[in-house]
Amino acid sequence: MTETVTKKERVGNATFHDNKGDLFASYDVNDFEVPQGRDEIWRFVSLRRLRGLHNGTFPDQGEAQVNVSGPAEVTVEQVSPDDERLKTTSAPVDRIAAQAWTSMPHATIVSVPANAELTEPVVITTTGAGLDVTTFSGLHIEVGQSATATILVQYEGSGTHADNVNFVIGDNAQVNVVVDEQWNNDAVHVGAQSIVCGRDAVLRHTVATFGGELVRNTPRVKYAGSGGDVELTGVYYADDGQYIENRLLVDHNHPYCRSNVLYKGALQGGKDSKLPDARTCWVGDVLIRSNASGTETYEANRNIVLTDGARADAIPNLEIETGDIPGAGHAATVGRFDEEQLFYLKSRGIPDGEARRLIVRGFFNEVLNRIPVENVREELINRVSGELENVEL
Repeated sequence: MTETVTKKERVGNATFHDNKGDLFASYDVNDFEVPQGRDEIWRFVSLRRLRGLHNGTFPDQGEAQVNVSGPAEVTVEQVSPDDERLKTTSAPVDRIAAQAWTSMPHATIVSVPANAELTEPVVITTTGAGLDVTTFSGLHIEVGQSATATILVQYEGSGTHADNVNFVIGDNAQVNVVVDEQWNNDAVHVGAQSIVCGRDAVLRHTVATFGGELVRNTPRVKYAGSGGDVELTGVYYADDGQYIENRLLVDHNHPYCRSNVLYKGALQGGKDSKLPDARTCWVGDVLIRSNASGTETYEANRNIVLTDGARADAIPNLEIETGDIPGAGHAATVGRFDEEQLFYLKSRGIPDGEARRLIVRGFFNEVLNRIPVENVREELINRVSGELENVEL
């Protein structure tokens, strides 16, 4: 007799998934086992630093403040968690994302109508409820067919927060997204993002992480038709006491789509700091399915370690099920300064410390200069400069 085994049972029995795009997914936290330190998707983060988000022992629950501002064409609705529109992207694939879905009191839907050409960004700001308060929220952003929009998703304040942020990008739309993790240094944030990119749509998505004690972002992208063009970029800067993780998946599930991933990070610590050493982790997964002929993709992660003790993990992965593609590649580096660049600047009379700061600024500017919102771009450049003032290079 043949025994039928469900995907949930296979996950529970620690058997392999079909691929990284077909993970078990559920909106119910009870469908997931409590993570353990050896679980692949949690093995880099210290579970005790998650403040109980992973096992239900989190502090008292409150409500995060979510504010939305933008042009008049944009509509904003507060809906119950069972609103079917929230489920037009994939369900959570890990326990904390499912916990956020199960526990959120309501969700926010932001809609940009078809053919709209927004001249000002839509700004969505989530503010934590305080250091000893846990909050959960859901955000669903729909951009209609052939629309043009810039979405700025900001996080600020203190607290322990987990959320699901979903993007549905309509056919032929052109969308810029900037996720700005500007938390206080005592905040913990675990965020899941599910992105669906429509036929011939263009998405430029940037994540900037400078604040927070622990910040973990997991964007997952799939396509709703051929011709989609997705660029995922990110910058992060970790000091002593900070842990920053970016774990991405680009699921090429339609033919003739493009993706490009570039994340850059820097890590530093103080000589006399008693905090844990700065640590970052980047995991980039790209899946090219058997039906995704014509796919073009490349992913890269670059890290500069500025002081002793800091550690960066960089893990790019390609999973290719068809060879009928023009190109696919990946790269990752962890190192110190480019000595040739340093020599060049010093040979022109620039002091050693200032030369090193110029190199780091230039290192980040490759990503930051792509941000279309000028005041956001300048703010992030200034943050890099501020971080560099706090370290002896």
